[in-house]
Amino acid sequence: MMQLEELMNKHYKKLNENDFHILKYILNHQDTCYKLGINELAKKCNVSRTSILRLSQKLDFSGYSEFRVFLKWEAEKQEEEREDCRSFESLMRDMESSIKYLKNTDMRNICKLIDEADRIFVYGSGTAQTSCALELQRMFISQHRYLTVIRDQIEFELMLPDLSTDDLIIIISLSGETPSLIPQAQTLSARGIPFISLTNLKNNLLAQLTPYNLYATSQAVTVYPKTELIAFAPFFLVGEALFRSYVDYAEEKKIQ
Repeated sequence: MMQLEELMNKHYKKLNENDFHILKYILNHQDTCYKLGINELAKKCNVSRTSILRLSQKLDFSGYSEFRVFLKWEAEKQEEEREDCRSFESLMRDMESSIKYLKNTDMRNICKLIDEADRIFVYGSGTAQTSCALELQRMFISQHRYLTVIRDQIEFELMLPDLSTDDLIIIISLSGETPSLIPQAQTLSARGIPFISLTNLKNNLLAQLTPYNLYATSQAVTVYPKTELIAFAPFFLVGEALFRSYVDYAEEKKIQ
């Protein structure tokens, strides 16, 4: 089942300012808002009952009752995660969440993009993200798909004018909100150049700019006062899953 942030990314183009106002309230009160009836939630958000119902339907729920059950499930899941915040357990939970997500994700459209692209570029918005990009590059060599790793922001900016709709870009970003990255992503979207986003599972601008989204789950854990640790193992896991999916796709294509 998708998380709320993922649903927001998926249906972003259908949502209006009023919808985002409601969603902001829900995200800020996830531990209590599922207890509210439709009229109570509408009053809290200062909107009409119809606005809540329409938002529920835009997110692919049959109505508010189904949306409310979903919100209750999300709140219970988050409470379980808060109860056990040990570092090792947090990593295991992130890996399990990422595996569950991958089991329910059909990557065939993304594999088709990779298969048909003239050139493939991959950009990581930080040191760990670049390591993920290099690992993707290494794996895809065996399939005779040669990924060019873009090393830094300046390189990316210099290459942008030479990219075409026959190319494919894979962008790996922890937050999906890196200020220096969003203008490049907007340029790609405006020019119709396909790109795949790989981000943490949250509502983010990068994922909203493309229909080709992949997500890893990585929750920050405090390991020392004022020091947070974020695991990148889930990102490598999703990258490996993408490669394995492409191997299967290529084999199926040979048989057809």
